[in-house]
Amino acid sequence: MQLSPRLAAIVNALPLWPGIRVLEIGCGPGVAAREIAKRIGNGYILGIDRSAKAIQQARKSALAGIAPGILEFQQIAVEDFKLPAGDPPFDLAFAVRVGALDGRHPQLEQQALANIAKALTKTGRLFIDGSNPLKELSLLPYR
Repeated sequence: MQLSPRLAAIVNALPLWPGIRVLEIGCGPGVAAREIAKRIGNGYILGIDRSAKAIQQARKSALAGIAPGILEFQQIAVEDFKLPAGDPPFDLAFAVRVGALDGRHPQLEQQALANIAKALTKTGRLFIDGSNPLKELSLLPYR
């Protein structure tokens, strides 16, 4: 599966660098995560999604060409996500069409944002789709 032009624009707009730790929220079949893994050198990307089927597809498609330890997938909803004890925080998080972050499920938004803020470094940034092509959400109220 290849990047659509819209997803390519989103990945290209992310402030990535070698060694960055990235959390993709709502990764679906992992298309963006695989592309990011190619761009971050010895960095790390974790894709999470609430759908078991999406995570199964993501894991299957990531087997070839992704160095071990750079890319992982986990089935979990963002409002339930917690950074595992001892894991370093993420430098950046992003989400594309995630209802808990784009206004479709406002009852989940506060918990989702609090969990994301706890999983990021103090200067970590959160981007969602919805602008040209991304907009940054402030996590200051959750820090």
